[in-house]
Amino acid sequence: MRRPLHLIALTLVAAAMAVAGCGSDDNSGGGSASTPAAKKVRVGLVTDIGGLNDRGFNQLANQGLERAEKDLGVDGRVLVSKQNSDYIPNLSTLAQQGYDLVVGNGYLMASAMNTVASKFPNTKFAIIDVDATSDLKSKPKNAQGLKFKEQEAGYLVGYMAGLYLKDNGGGNAASVGGQKIPPVDHYIAGYQAGVKAADPKAKTVNGYSQKFDDPAPCKELALNQIAQGAKVVFQVAGGCGLGALDAAKEKKVQGIGVDADQGYLGAQIMTSALKKVDVAVFDTIKAVQDGTFKGGTNSVFDVKSGAVGLGKTNDVGSKYLKQVKEVQSKIASGELSDIPDTVK
Repeated sequence: MRRPLHLIALTLVAAAMAVAGCGSDDNSGGGSASTPAAKKVRVGLVTDIGGLNDRGFNQLANQGLERAEKDLGVDGRVLVSKQNSDYIPNLSTLAQQGYDLVVGNGYLMASAMNTVASKFPNTKFAIIDVDATSDLKSKPKNAQGLKFKEQEAGYLVGYMAGLYLKDNGGGNAASVGGQKIPPVDHYIAGYQAGVKAADPKAKTVNGYSQKFDDPAPCKELALNQIAQGAKVVFQVAGGCGLGALDAAKEKKVQGIGVDADQGYLGAQIMTSALKKVDVAVFDTIKAVQDGTFKGGTNSVFDVKSGAVGLGKTNDVGSKYLKQVKEVQSKIASGELSDIPDTVK
C-alpha cells in the first residue's frame, strides 16, 4: 500500500535530522560539523632550579599549565630542574617525546634553550625572561621569548616603600636579589627609582644572595640590611627570598614579595610586585593550539596589558594605595615611561 505524500515528507525530514545529529556526534569539539575541534596539544614545562614550591616564579608557570589542562584540554608534563646541568636533558627529553610545545622557565636556561631548540627545529619552544632575538645566539625560528617589564612593577612597589619611609622619618629601602641577571635587576632598578621618586632623601641598599632556592643566605643578607637601617625589604630571589621576608617579619619591618602575590606569608608583607608568568604560559599554549604561535619573536608583558603590577596591600600599604594607583595609570598610559632597568 502506498503511503500518503505528507507522511513520506515527514519521514524524509526526520531522516535528515538524524543524519545531522550523527554528524555532530563525530565532532569532538561538540559543535557543528562546519566548526573544527580545537587542536589537542601536548605541553611540557621545565622549571628553573627554585622548584615548584618556590611560591612564586616556578609555581606560577605550573599554574598556567594547569589552567591550560583544565580550560584547553591539553596534556601537560612538568620536569623539575634541581641544578643547571638538568636544563639540556630536561628540554631534550620533552622534545624527543614529541611534545608540541616545550616551555623553559627562566633566564638561566637561555643557553640550554638555544642548544635544544636548534637541535629540534620541528618542536615549538618558549622561554620566560629571555629575548629570542638577542639572548638566543642561534636565533632559532621555533623559539619564542616571553618577556616582562619587571621595572614597572618594581617602580610601583618602590614608590609605595618611598612614601612609607617619608612618613616614618626616612631610612633605607633594601632589596635582596638572587643573582645579578636582567630580570632580577629590572625589578631592583625600577624599585630604587620608585623609592627616590616618592622620597628623594631616602636611601637604597641592595645585595645578591647568589641563590634562588635556599632561604638561609637571603635571610642573613636581609638581617644585615635591617641592622643597617632598612625599614623595607624587597625580595627578588624566588624561594631564597622567602628568607628575606621572614627576616622582615622577625625584625618587624615591612616586606615586599615578588612575582606572585605573597601577602599570605604574613602581616609584614606591605605588597608584592606581580609578574603574571601563569598568564604568559597560558596565552602561549593557546597560541600553539589555535595556530598563531610565532617563533623567532618576543611577546612582551607590562603594566598596560595587566601582566605586571601590584599585589594586595597590608594595612600599612593601603594608606598609600591611591597614590600608587595614580602612578600605575601614568605608566599604563605612557605618561611615565623612562623607568630604568639597569642597576648602577
